[in-house]
Amino acid sequence: MDYLMGIRGKDFVMIVSDTTAVQQIITIKHDEEKMVPIDDHKLMCLAGEPGDRVQFSEFIIANVKLYALRNDRQLSTHAVAHFTRRELATALRRKPYQTNMLIAGYDEADGPSLYWLDYLATMHKMNIAGTGYGSYFVLSMCDRLWHPDMTEDQALALMEKGIAEVKARLVVAPPSYVIKVVDKNGIREVKRITETT
Repeated sequence: MDYLMGIRGKDFVMIVSDTTAVQQIITIKHDEEKMVPIDDHKLMCLAGEPGDRVQFSEFIIANVKLYALRNDRQLSTHAVAHFTRRELATALRRKPYQTNMLIAGYDEADGPSLYWLDYLATMHKMNIAGTGYGSYFVLSMCDRLWHPDMTEDQALALMEKGIAEVKARLVVAPPSYVIKVVDKNGIREVKRITETT
């Protein structure tokens, strides 16, 4: 029942994630953090089995930090996405991780970038991306309203429209969401939406 959406704007990437942890038909908690920072300017958002989500994200983050320590330089968002895809492909032949993800980042040379990856190691660089049942309702709306010079306020309004659409149309819609932005200043939380707001 996960819902992840990402929008690449003019000089930022905005990501929304639900915060609900479920196991089959049982809700376990409403404050699950599905967005994990890779470093100061990169964010990984994961959907799927909780154990795979946590184990795989910790593995990727540890290896990216190890590379930075050994080589005295940070990997670009492009390099992190390709490393992640390679690790998913390698695991696919042994014990696949049941997780789909979005990788958002900002690099001085390349600007903002957004990558969509699935558990079969498919990867695409995207302007808008989503995963989960909720994205079926929202992707077409985002595709119609997205433009390359989108501002942060426009992207936030689009994310809020998407959340409203998920809540209105999905029977098992998650009750709470968090929206974060990655830009030249780093990662920051923009808004937290709960049932009461």
